[in-house]
Amino acid sequence: MAKTSATYELMYIIDLDKGEDGIAALVEKFQDLIEDNGGEIIEHEEMGKRKLAYLINDKPEGYYVLVKFNAEPQFPAELDRILKITDGIMRSLITVIGE
Repeated sequence: MAKTSATYELMYIIDLDKGEDGIAALVEKFQDLIEDNGGEIIEHEEMGKRKLAYLINDKPEGYYVLVKFNAEPQFPAELDRILKITDGIMRSLITVIGE
């Protein structure tokens, strides 16, 4: 039987200029996006405001979010595309978690 889903880890950093409401809206947007596309969130951790390793857009801090989820293999590419074009997302990284 072919494997139809895999486990992924998504880490993304939100610009603090979005404010509390904006950050909460972005976190909810990406949770909904994963679930609406047949994904299942295994773990969701808002790590909060952290110092960046280097300046991004002249900013020293960002709001870190870590999400582990199961999804179809084609979904992470679409998720990555949406993260890249979403205002307020400073950086993001999606990785496959080995079994």
